[in-house]
Amino acid sequence: MTGEDAPVRAKMPADIDAPDKILYGLTFRQMAILAVAGTVIYAGWHALHTVAPMPVLLAAAVVVGGVTFGLAVGRRDGLALDVWLLRGVRHSRAPRALASAGAGDTATVPDWVDAGETKITFPAPLKLPAEAIDRDGQIHLGGTTAGIVAATSLNLGLRSHSEQHAAVDAFGRWLNSLNAPVQITVSAQPVDLASHAAVLADGAEDLPHPALSAACADHAEFLAELAAHRDPLRRQVLITCRGLGADTGEHAARRRADDAARALQALGVTTRVLDGAGATAALAAAADPYRPARHGGLAAPGQTITSSGKQNLP
Repeated sequence: MTGEDAPVRAKMPADIDAPDKILYGLTFRQMAILAVAGTVIYAGWHALHTVAPMPVLLAAAVVVGGVTFGLAVGRRDGLALDVWLLRGVRHSRAPRALASAGAGDTATVPDWVDAGETKITFPAPLKLPAEAIDRDGQIHLGGTTAGIVAATSLNLGLRSHSEQHAAVDAFGRWLNSLNAPVQITVSAQPVDLASHAAVLADGAEDLPHPALSAACADHAEFLAELAAHRDPLRRQVLITCRGLGADTGEHAARRRADDAARALQALGVTTRVLDGAGATAALAAAADPYRPARHGGLAAPGQTITSSGKQNLP
């Protein structure tokens, strides 16, 4: 086996986000927690050793030190125990009901509502990170912008060793060229084959040749049968590029998305930079992935909705 045909082998760390160990296998955060606990124990002993018995102080120091050590080195659900407890406290104090802007600003019940003696809890205002979406697909996120690139997946197992080397090298060059945060999201979403089958069945009669009509009707029947017995899924790959770093300007995120799309095409995948309607549909699908996609997509903010035919509202 030649060098070009040798299989691609590389060691990947199990946790690339693991913090660095400073001393005795402990991170800086863990050392800080233990140092604060040690300072508190020493200060308590120095203030109480003349008024409290020594066994009581030792027992209290052992309990406090043991709890602090478990808090520093313990983990739960993949998180450090102190972070897990902090997020649990925040979740318990967070509002359970959220509403769009303006719905949760009212502090009193209207006069025409018979509230009685029951205490009414108003929903808290829902604050989304995305403020607006331009027609070219650039998403405004407060002080920065982002652009989304849709890409197809690539099966390296079906490629030769030389093609695998080329794909890994191209992907590595793109990663090394990044100077701003980039998020790659891979998700599986249900496919609404029943609606596609209905559209094909309705349009089969309008085809110019009987053979085309028969083929279209047969394909519609196949899709309907597949939707009735299976739950097909489609894989979606989205690359979100931030407009940060040296590339600044009004359309910085759009330019970065275009550069990412061109660079990823060297891998042999098909890429497309999402416009305003595509970005809106992608965000809506991320918020509710189990809702069937609507034909024609969703309108972008500020876009006028027009229709030439009648639609049945649910």
